[in-house]
Amino acid sequence: MTSAKVSLPPGTIVLPYDLESDEPELESDLHRDQIDILLKCLKAWWKDRDDFYATGNLTIYYSPDQVTTRDFRGPDFFVVLGAENRPRKSWMLWAEQGKYPNVIVELLSDSTAAVDRGLKKRLYQDTFRTPEYFWFHPHTLEFKGFYLSRGEYQPIEPNQQNWLWSKELGLYLGVLESELRFFAPDGQLVPTPGEQAAIAQEQAAIAQQRFEQAQQQLEQERQSRETLLAKLREKGLDPDQF
Repeated sequence: MTSAKVSLPPGTIVLPYDLESDEPELESDLHRDQIDILLKCLKAWWKDRDDFYATGNLTIYYSPDQVTTRDFRGPDFFVVLGAENRPRKSWMLWAEQGKYPNVIVELLSDSTAAVDRGLKKRLYQDTFRTPEYFWFHPHTLEFKGFYLSRGEYQPIEPNQQNWLWSKELGLYLGVLESELRFFAPDGQLVPTPGEQAAIAQEQAAIAQQRFEQAQQQLEQERQSRETLLAKLREKGLDPDQF
């Protein structure tokens, strides 16, 4: 039995659903490591959530025509809220209910800074309508952020620590030891899994030390009590009478 061919109406556009990401190599190890830090920290912080997608250096296809015109973009780091948290080859708007990123972070370099500050900023503002856009230069540490208000990006004012608040993420972004990091609303650093493991190990060591100190204190008190009882007996006194 042969399967019947499905006839499509003339002019029907068949959208591709298996496009691979088509991004160039990252500028440096610093750029790659920075993306890795942001991803690991956010995914660990939101480990109990499955309603977001966070990735880095992945192509966003927002028009089928881009497959041939190559007019597509791949932000260094972006987060889409309300999306299924699963691996993807690329982000295709027509396969994702038309969802654009809620937050984008671009890592500047000498060769891309002008585009990130100009062309990409306009694209994310006018086409993507991304609520928040940040850029960070891993070498010069230039760091700025913008929020979308009435169709235009407005600068996010820094707090006393020069951190920028992300309403979309519910976290601060700030520079710490030459790296862009996340901070909780109470100012707590959002740790990497490695940092979290080191913190847990340190806390366990402190707890063990306190336990041993408590045991030593109990032993000293026991020995003092035994010494006192022995002295009472030497004097012919019955300790049970006291």
